[in-house]
Amino acid sequence: MLDRLLIAVAILGPLMTLPQIFQIFVEKTAAGVSIVSWTMFMLIAIPWIIYGIVHKEKPIIISFVLNLLVNAAVVIGILIYS
Repeated sequence: MLDRLLIAVAILGPLMTLPQIFQIFVEKTAAGVSIVSWTMFMLIAIPWIIYGIVHKEKPIIISFVLNLLVNAAVVIGILIYS
C-alpha cells in the first residue's frame, strides 16, 4: 500500500508546478520568477534520478524525472519571457 501511495505522490508532487508553468506561458511573463531557484530545483533532480536508477526505486525515478521536466519548463519559460 505504501508503494502505491508513493507512486501517487511521485506523480502528484510535480503536478503542483503546473500553475507556475501556465502562468508564465499564458500571461507570457516571468516577472518575479527566479531563474536561479528554478535552475537549482532542476539540477538537484539529476543526482536523485541517478540514485533512483542505481537503487531501482521507481517512486524516486518517477518523481524526479517529472520534477526535472516541469522545472525545465519553468526555466525555459523564464528564458523566453524575461
